[in-house]
Amino acid sequence: MSTLAATTPPVPEVQAILQAWQSFHDLIGVTTVRTEADHARASATIARLLDVVGEDEHHPLAEVLDFLSEQVRHYEDHAAPIPDAPPAEVLRFLMEQHGLRQEDLSDCAPQSRISDILLGRREVSKAVAKRLAQRFRVRADVFL
Repeated sequence: MSTLAATTPPVPEVQAILQAWQSFHDLIGVTTVRTEADHARASATIARLLDVVGEDEHHPLAEVLDFLSEQVRHYEDHAAPIPDAPPAEVLRFLMEQHGLRQEDLSDCAPQSRISDILLGRREVSKAVAKRLAQRFRVRADVFL
């Protein structure tokens, strides 16, 4: 018996995978984001999961959160690609797409700093870029 065969974990039966996937889909309501309705449903589920999971990468639901976030990110990259533009324009675009005002980004930076960024009076710091990237689920480099 080879060493590889001895260390390879058993592969679940296809029927068991299908049943688990169907149960997951029935519970979540969406597993692949293809439409605006899928996007809304997945985004609402992500928001609920974020309330529970927070920053805990070891939480049992963290992988579900990651999976749904990737599905949403993929949809957004194709449905509403982020323009190749200066950071202030990217921020303005994302705020418009999400229906946000400056004060809605207080979890990323004070309103006065967001205003200065949008007016071109201030560059986006790496720390703020990271928080904005997490907020909008984009790469931080779009703000730098």
